Amino acid sequence: MTLRINQTAPDFTAETTQGPISFHDWIGDSWAVLFSHPKNFTPVCTTELGAMAGLDEEFRKRNVKVIGISVDPVDSHFKWKADIKTATGFDVEYPLIGDKDLKVAKLYDMLPEDAGTSSEGRTPADNATVRSVYVIGPDKKIKLILTYPMTTGRNFEEILRTIDSIQLTAKHQVATPANWKQGDDVIITAAVSNEDAVKRFGSYDTVLPYLRKTKQPAA
Repeated sequence: MTLRINQTAPDFTAETTQGPISFHDWIGDSWAVLFSHPKNFTPVCTTELGAMAGLDEEFRKRNVKVIGISVDPVDSHFKWKADIKTATGFDVEYPLIGDKDLKVAKLYDMLPEDAGTSSEGRTPADNATVRSVYVIGPDKKIKLILTYPMTTGRNFEEILRTIDSIQLTAKHQVATPANWKQGDDVIITAAVSNEDAVKRFGSYDTVLPYLRKTKQPAA
């Protein structure tokens, strides 16, 4: 199954460090970040889970739930948490999915169907493609997909930035330019006429006929 932006995120049931979940029910009316890892007790991923834990309040401010996954069983996740605390100083309080039968990894197009049915005996290199971030909206649609190599730690501040952009677009029919950050000018989408733009935003600058900029609307 090939996943694309604006498709419905595949639903599933799974065991986690916080008990069994049904993914869509777990998301509820929130936004969600699902981020995956090739294997427990690996160096880059250990730093990442701690970094994500350190940003817990930032995600909560944005009504975003965080959930991690690796192709290891839940009992291994509990043991890994202690290492994450030692390495980063942060407790992982968000749930971690155990995917020992590889079902979720396959469902989310991170492993091929012929990858087998067990995480037993698999190395991080075997699972190198289980290294993605999915941002999912309250409508259960996929809003963003990012896939990283195993050796590159993810920048979760960038994930927050993209969520800010996506949420702003959902509310105000604006887009964000290259390197945008909170408070910068935004782009008025083509779906908004010039007349409507004045009503919505008060004023705007026409850089090109198809590129109109205005102040960032209030959240």
